[in-house]
Amino acid sequence: MDIDGARIAEAVNQLHHRGKATLHDRLHRVRMALGLAVQAGLAAGLSWLAAHELLGNPQPVFAPISAVGTLAVSVGQRFRRTIELIVGVAVGVALGDFLIYLLGTGAWQLGLVVTTAIILTVFAGASVAIVIQAAATAVLIVTLSPQTANLEIPRFVDALVGGGIALLVTAVLLPLNPLRVLNRAARPALDLLAAQLDVTANGLRERDRDKVQAALERLRNNKEELAAFSEAIEGAKETAMLSPARWHRRDELAHYSEAAEPIDRAMRNSGTLIRRAVTLIEDEEQIPDPMPDAVAHLAESVRLLKHEFAVGEEPEKARERSLRAVSEAGRAYAEGVGFSGSVVVAQVRTAASDLLVASGISQDEANRWIRKSFGELEPQPGQPAEPEGGAKPPTAPPIG
Repeated sequence: MDIDGARIAEAVNQLHHRGKATLHDRLHRVRMALGLAVQAGLAAGLSWLAAHELLGNPQPVFAPISAVGTLAVSVGQRFRRTIELIVGVAVGVALGDFLIYLLGTGAWQLGLVVTTAIILTVFAGASVAIVIQAAATAVLIVTLSPQTANLEIPRFVDALVGGGIALLVTAVLLPLNPLRVLNRAARPALDLLAAQLDVTANGLRERDRDKVQAALERLRNNKEELAAFSEAIEGAKETAMLSPARWHRRDELAHYSEAAEPIDRAMRNSGTLIRRAVTLIEDEEQIPDPMPDAVAHLAESVRLLKHEFAVGEEPEKARERSLRAVSEAGRAYAEGVGFSGSVVVAQVRTAASDLLVASGISQDEANRWIRKSFGELEPQPGQPAEPEGGAKPPTAPPIG
């Protein structure tokens, strides 16, 4: 009975923590989308007012639809989306009118109009957005023209008004702070990487294969975090380009923009590191004490990079901690590692190099710092020493 009670209590506790994590994730998504929601609401209201009050359209339904459609697309693509929206509407209006004139209206005419719109826009090399917009507009023209006279020009004007108002809201009336958006988007990706490296370090210390395997599986499911980060970078660059109020942020945004690719590489190389750590434990290779320390320092470097980016500081502490990780990896190698252990050591070096590049250092300079921190390669136990011998053990740089 006590065993059953303990199991039930453990299950309830796990569900409680899972519920809290899910609520935290949902609240984070809401915070991420709050700015977009306010922008979309403002753009929809203003576009309806502009089309109805200024242009005299009694039912300006398509203006707010176009505004919301422009803002709902992935940030970083709104200017292009507006152009695609207008082009797609123009194609749909022209094609719908032409075929209605030739064939009249009806079910088979509607099917033919949609098929023709898609084929022609695809043949012309148009984007998916233009293809969809042309087909949708053609449907509206064919189905509503019999009941609503002169629909074509208002539909085209609504597209112009809605797209233009959306850009106005994004660039002038309510531009988001691009650095704040980036910080919020980068946090999940960097937190994920740091957390799984920490789990791996603990798993290596405890020789817990399942723990390290769980970290590997979690890190493999990082597409959502990386996609949000990459999308936020594109959106921030668009905001900094279109919004005069954000032009002074361009230099700061360059750090994030240049950091995206090396952070992605650090994720991939850390995945290789963790996968090989699983094999290391399975093969019962030796694990020198500095090896899990190296992985833990790598995790701390990621956290420091996130913090220093967020507060706008030069990421010196993150660089120092990356080099500390490399130094500990050098010590582990000098003490002796097996095949998988040597791969873990190599991946610590590679991931640390990625983080250094993400911090704003050139690849060549990062490589020089990595080699210096790692130290001269000493022969593994059982291997003959080099003729010149006497390699010095690596010295750890200051943590700062």
